[in-house]
Amino acid sequence: MIGRVRAWRNDWHGRSKLQRIDLYTRATLYSLVWIFTLSWGLLPLRTTLDRGAGAAVLGGAFLAANVVQSVLSNRNLAPALAHYRGTGPFPMRRLRLPVAVQVVLTCLLVALAAVGAVEDGGLGLLVLNLPVAFAIPCTVLVPVRTYLLRAGAYAAAVVALLAAVGVPGGLLLGVMITILFGLLLVLLSARPSIWSLTVMWQAEEARHMQARLAVAEERLRFGRDMHDVLGRNLSVIALKSELAVELAQRGNPAAVDQMIEVQRIARASQQEVRDVVRGYREADLPTELMGARGVLQAAGIAVTVEGADGPAGIGAPAAVQAALGWVVRETATNVLRHGDPSHCWIRLSHTRDAVVLEVENDGAGGGPGPDGGSGSGLAGLSERLGGIGGSVSAGPAGDDRFRVTATVPLDAPAPDAPSGLTDPTDHTEER
Repeated sequence: MIGRVRAWRNDWHGRSKLQRIDLYTRATLYSLVWIFTLSWGLLPLRTTLDRGAGAAVLGGAFLAANVVQSVLSNRNLAPALAHYRGTGPFPMRRLRLPVAVQVVLTCLLVALAAVGAVEDGGLGLLVLNLPVAFAIPCTVLVPVRTYLLRAGAYAAAVVALLAAVGVPGGLLLGVMITILFGLLLVLLSARPSIWSLTVMWQAEEARHMQARLAVAEERLRFGRDMHDVLGRNLSVIALKSELAVELAQRGNPAAVDQMIEVQRIARASQQEVRDVVRGYREADLPTELMGARGVLQAAGIAVTVEGADGPAGIGAPAAVQAALGWVVRETATNVLRHGDPSHCWIRLSHTRDAVVLEVENDGAGGGPGPDGGSGSGLAGLSERLGGIGGSVSAGPAGDDRFRVTATVPLDAPAPDAPSGLTDPTDHTEER
């Protein structure tokens, strides 16, 4: 039992804020049906036990049908939500059985009123509960205007049936008001919650789309840079090589000069490609700070950067900034991957011989993971900083916070780039 509770707790903490809201909304709508069934739909039936066997049978049948309708309502809610969000169709044949059960419920209610099995106040509660289970999925399956028209027609039908079995006029007015109130209560409770949840999911999808577009834009920018660097030089190389071929065919010694020029342009192009790749590969601290701020804010996380404009920030040696840039990049990625923070603090400070970077968030994430498993990101940072005399530590910082602290000496040499980002032109032999 304890293990199951821990699993539920870990599952809850492993969800994002939006996933928690989604689960809370669905659980509320699921439980709302049963709250009404076990209160308004059950308590008035106690009097049927004192009104004879026939009344007791009718009361038991009404309760059983009410339970069946509640089960059907819970089963239809998820596909109804998917239909409302546009992520899946809702087969209308799923409503055939709930409609039939609703007809049976209505007939049983009329029968209970006809034999006087419930008191006047109890009849009002049964009428209030009567449409709840059926109406909750319907609030998102049909437009509001259609729902209101059908609700009015159903209320009129119930009142007419009760009038036909002799329910007095004063009570009929209360029944009409009560059933309309119940239907409006379901509409005003369920539909706004589902609408809000849908809007939040759409916003989340828009953020994901924005991130994908940013990646595509970066790829296009890299492609443009490579085209600008290589396009002109390759065109010149092609022309000069063709000229060299023609000169060589004629026995003109100037072909050698043209090939020497081709070799010079090729080496210059190689260096330019290295410069472009190195610019994308190196972790510059100011650039990484701006990138981390943009990425985290796009994910709905507030970011506070302290000390980036002092000696510990832009004024630090280039090698130190490069090392700290890798820390900012890795920790920002971990904040997004682990935990669910609302705020992230990035602090830069310095001592006499070192620069200290702290990255802290309030989601108890940003480290190996919520389950305490080992990850390779922080281990890789520790190895990289250890190679230049620095260090990195990570752990809880109290109040559900997680903190990564990196220390880099001011005389640190430039850190090596990760092996996965090796310049492909570095293996080209120059002759």
